[in-house]
Amino acid sequence: MPTKPRNTNRGERIASKVQTIVSEILREKYSEDKILSGVSLSGSDSRGGLQFVRLYYYTHTGKSDTIQKRLDEVTKTIRFELASRMDQKYVPEIKFTYDDTLDRANRIDELLKNL
Repeated sequence: MPTKPRNTNRGERIASKVQTIVSEILREKYSEDKILSGVSLSGSDSRGGLQFVRLYYYTHTGKSDTIQKRLDEVTKTIRFELASRMDQKYVPEIKFTYDDTLDRANRIDELLKNL
């Protein structure tokens, strides 16, 4: 009998799950927060043997320093909420990082228009 293929990318699955749950938390708990209301998570990756997940975010407001500071302030609260929603023994540490891909793409578009 053939064996079922196994997905060995557990870190990617965990990071994706964390991203989905944290997106829900931000939408549910921080939609009224003037600073965090425009934040969207664009990706995630796992590091350190599932002990650490980096979440990438972007915003259209352009105030990434203010947003980063606010995210750093609420990270413990978000992680506590994450722990209550995950069905795992250990909850990874989370870190928010600004995703500048859209900024770079806009800059390249601007440069190409000027040629």
